[in-house]
Order: sequence, then C-alpha cells, then structure tokens
Amino acid sequence: MNTKKLLFAFFTILIANIFTANAQSLSAFVIDSVSQQPIPYATVQLKEKGVITNEEGNFNFILNETITEADSLIISSMGYETLAKPISEFNTNRILLKPKAIELKEVIVSNKNYTADEIMNLVEDNLEKNYSNDLTKKRLFHRESSFNRWTQSNFKVKKSSIDVLNQQFIDSVISSVPKNDSYYSEIVGDLYGNYDTEVQKLDLLKASKLFDKDTEIDYEKLEEKFNEILKDNVKPGSYFKIKSGLLSFKIDTDEVNQLFEEDMDSTDVAAVNKELEEKKKNKEEEQKNYGKWRRNNLARILGTLPTQEDSDLNFISKSRKYDFTLQEFTYLGNDAVYVISFQPSGSADYGGTLYVNADDFALLQVDYTNMKPVKKFNLLGISANKYLSKGKIIYNKGANGFYGLRYLESETGERFGIRRPLKIIEKNKVVKGRNKQNELSGDMDFVFNNVVKNEIIIFESESISQATFDSFTENNAVSPTYMPKYDPEFWKGYAIMEPNTAIKEFTSTSSQ
Repeated sequence: MNTKKLLFAFFTILIANIFTANAQSLSAFVIDSVSQQPIPYATVQLKEKGVITNEEGNFNFILNETITEADSLIISSMGYETLAKPISEFNTNRILLKPKAIELKEVIVSNKNYTADEIMNLVEDNLEKNYSNDLTKKRLFHRESSFNRWTQSNFKVKKSSIDVLNQQFIDSVISSVPKNDSYYSEIVGDLYGNYDTEVQKLDLLKASKLFDKDTEIDYEKLEEKFNEILKDNVKPGSYFKIKSGLLSFKIDTDEVNQLFEEDMDSTDVAAVNKELEEKKKNKEEEQKNYGKWRRNNLARILGTLPTQEDSDLNFISKSRKYDFTLQEFTYLGNDAVYVISFQPSGSADYGGTLYVNADDFALLQVDYTNMKPVKKFNLLGISANKYLSKGKIIYNKGANGFYGLRYLESETGERFGIRRPLKIIEKNKVVKGRNKQNELSGDMDFVFNNVVKNEIIIFESESISQATFDSFTENNAVSPTYMPKYDPEFWKGYAIMEPNTAIKEFTSTSSQ
C-alpha cells in the first residue's frame, strides 16, 4: 500500500469514528469555545442541505454519494462567528464556535436610527414582500413529546353499600394508576400546501411511537376489575345516577348487562372470520385517521406562526398591545440583525425577543413565553389552567427570495383539577318498592398536569403548482411503528433532528 492510499484509509477511519459509526451520516456537538457549553439551534449547512442542532447542541447529518471530503460544512448561530471548512479538516466530535464581538459602528444599516416601534412597523409593512403563502412541498420532521403527571389523586369514601368498593379498594386503584407517563411520536413526510390550515396534504413516509405499553395494560386491568364488580353486584334493569353537587346525569347499564350475558361460540368459523375482517377494517381506518390526525396537527401548529394572519402570537399584527425595546445589534451568519425585546402593555399574553434582519426587516427568529396564564377557568370546583406557552421559531430565506419556516419548537402546559363531592347511585326500573339499590359517595380531589412539546424542522421546500397540489393523493398506508425503547437504527437514511438524552435513554418497563 503506497503512502497516498494509507493516508486515505486513515482519513476514512478517522471520519468514521468522529462522525458516528456509519458512512452515511456525520454527528457532532457544537460548543461555545469560551464557556464550553453546548449551542442549541445552530444551523448546520452542507451544500444545499441543512439541519438544526438540538437543545444539547448535537446534530446528525445524512450524507449521500454527492458529498466529498472537500465539501465544506458551514455552522452558524446567533452571536457567533460562522465556521466553514471542509469535512476533512474536522478531527473531533466537538465543534467550537467563537462568540462574535459586536460593535455598533460595524453595523451600517440606514441613514436613520430607527426606534423599536418603527422597526416593528416596517416588519409588518414588509410581510407580503418577505413571506409567501404560495403552494409548496416541504420535507419535514415532526417530533411530539407528551408528559402526563398526576399531582393530586384522592377519593375519600363516605358511604358504600357494595362491600368491595371500600376505601382500601379505592386507594389501591388510585395507587395502581401510573403517576407519570411520557409519550413520544415522530414522523418524516412531505407536506403539500401553504400555511392555510384548510390547504394541506401529507405524504407520510415513516412514523414511530415510543411509550410504555404497561401503562395501557394497567388501565385495561382496572376496567376489567370494575366490570367484574358491576357483573356481580348490579341487577338487570339497573341504571346509575351520578351526582356531584347540583350536577347529575344517568348511565343505563342494560348494554353492559347484555355484554356480560353474551355467550358466543368461539369455534364458530363465521364469527371468527367476521372478527378478523373487523380488525383489518379497523387497522385501515386507524392508518387513515393517523395520517389525517398528523396532517391536521401540523396545520394547526403552522397556523400559529406570528407571520400568519390572526395568529395568537400577535406581536406583529397587534403590536399596539406590546412595548418594544431595541436591545442591541448582532449577527446571524453574515446578516446584521436588530435584537428587540417585547412585553405586554395591556391584555396581551406574551413576552420575549425578536431578531429582525436589518436590511429587509424580515423576522428571522423569535423566542417567546407567556407572561400570564393563556387560559384560566375555575368554577364549582372544576379548574383548568393553561399556565405554559413558550417556544422558538426560526426562519430562513429560500432560493425563491422569500422567507419560510426552518425550525419551530413550542411547549404548552395545562393543569386540570376537580375537587367536588361525588355520589354514584344504582337505581332499578323493575324492582318493586324502593328502586334505590346501592350507593357509593365520597369527596374527590384530582389534579392532572399535561405538558406537550412540538419540534418541527423543514429540511427543504420547493414551489409547486395548483395542478400538482390537486393531483396529489395523500398516503394513508403508513402507521406508526411501536418502540418500547429508543432505536438509533430506526431513522437510518432519514434526516431528523437528533433526540435528546431523555429520549435516547427511554425504556419501557416491559422491555427491561
């Protein structure tokens, strides 16, 4: 082997170790050279393709046969010097970015010193020039992370005429319900349409769901247990009257009793075939509904962009409701940007920071958070509080000269509570005399917390015609693959946003 071949082999091995173990992707962490802290949401560009680092500064880039060792990797982030050099020059999986020293005299944007309010007026005036709502085909990755937590779950039994429904049983039921639950779902697909929620079609390419099935099994067992209790203690012709203070409603148990009394011959071939056919039909419906649900979910999220009309993030369209302050200038790559903070001046909900291109007054990035509960309700012991609504939105300029969404992260938190008396009374329509049969009464005190985080990254976007959009038929043949634990091979060959440590380390109890 000659020296050139030896060096080439050494380079190949080095790259394979630095940028993950397979030759089809490269992975590394982007780090602040001074603080040594990870830099989240940095843009990593290779030729015409781009990704975003996750909250831990990690990225993973899918390579193809057109990529060579001489191609430059370009990494940029707000307030840092842009790093651009050939792949062959990276010799570590820690990529350091230097903070960029900003001097106001470096930034020459206008003959006029704009105020923050004037800049925001220019942002609004230039929306149509900077952002297009034409039809496009967008290749995207969407991750939804949901976290559920019971912070309060008590029921104090005052009276029960069914012996088995005593305080000890109720406590055991409550203790068996998982207090913490997490669910992750991910998709890659092509979204056809614009940012209008009514004009969207989704070509779903691949999907996964990551959660602990044992939590579902627990709920099924609870349902079975209660069904057994009803079967043993409830008479035919009974119905339940459920009362909570002045509120009450009725549940008829005839259908439940019919279910208990059914006696189907499991050897009946026709019945088995019918059941199999129903399962097939349900699976097809589930696939169809899953694709539709993900498409509607994407449309709803994209409709919240502050550059969209009637968005709840209304600090552009209803700027009069906010106080704006010009904080500084900085750079995003080679673009000079105004950094503007905003706070609600009246009934508005949000505060945060806007990054505005100093040349064309396009909004490049926004970091926002709610300054008060977005929605709040409390009446007769029933409460709901949307206490958290924050996020980050990053735009980039496309080849068509318009800006479009590059990355979106949103996190919402809601708390639901119920603190009321409860009575469940069994009454019977056919028993002579007093129709009251059994009663369970007590005080309930439940508080449930739900946090949902959405991450969307758009890797590429191309304009399409109305005819192309009309002729496309949605793909409803893909259903999510269940994973009891994170599988790094599942998305091999697909561009995604790297998962954080919590996702990588997630393992359901059934897989342990």
